[in-house]
Amino acid sequence: MVYFNIISIFPEIFSAIKNQGIISKAIKKGIIHLNIFNPRDYTHDKYRTIDDRPYGGGSGMLMKFEPLLNAIKQAKKIKNKVTKIIYLSPKGKPLNQKNIIKLAKINNFIIVCGRYKGIDDRLISHQIDEEWSIGDYVVTGGELPAMIFIDALSRLIPGVIGNQESIEEDSFYNGLLDAPQFTRPKNVLGMSVPKILLSGHHEKIKQWKIKKSLGITWLKRPDLLNKLTLTKKQTILLTEFKQEWFKTIKNKFI
Repeated sequence: MVYFNIISIFPEIFSAIKNQGIISKAIKKGIIHLNIFNPRDYTHDKYRTIDDRPYGGGSGMLMKFEPLLNAIKQAKKIKNKVTKIIYLSPKGKPLNQKNIIKLAKINNFIIVCGRYKGIDDRLISHQIDEEWSIGDYVVTGGELPAMIFIDALSRLIPGVIGNQESIEEDSFYNGLLDAPQFTRPKNVLGMSVPKILLSGHHEKIKQWKIKKSLGITWLKRPDLLNKLTLTKKQTILLTEFKQEWFKTIKNKFI
């Protein structure tokens, strides 16, 4: 079982994944366990205050040290497993599939969801193991990033998704974007499914998908290709894709 222990002042937001979809099914199967700890429950004033003004001035409010620390301490009591404490922050390392695969080997997470201008920096240095960012933009809180984090990791947990091959064909799993996908009917608005996919020739279909995956990555995310060392076969397939693509572009202007 993998434990996701979430520190959030808005626990109701997580009903979206607790009660719907693949993660909900994994929770019911006992593959995933999701606990939520509200920092407000660990305050000691009648207003249940979890934020205050930053020292040194400036706009906005910060989440206080003590309520978050007390919530984390409570979360650490869950199953007494080796725990990784994650803070989702614009200052964190970019979260990508390669990192998700590494993180999926861990079976107990405490995920701190910030709000307002963030959290007291002393909590980061004292408690946080790793900071991760879902992108170079700012959202109103850490709850949505936390759900993205949980969803991405959960897909790699054995038993959550029945078809392992489906996972390995996903975009980014091998550093490339996925090949085009088609389903019934064969013809829609004059557009037909590529004949190769109807041929039943599994090896040719496999090569076609690899070629398209390489080609689409070259067209849409060339930065991903720059990070890879292609095999001789992949290089040949990508060259073929480029030749076919340039030919198609040329024919449009003839």
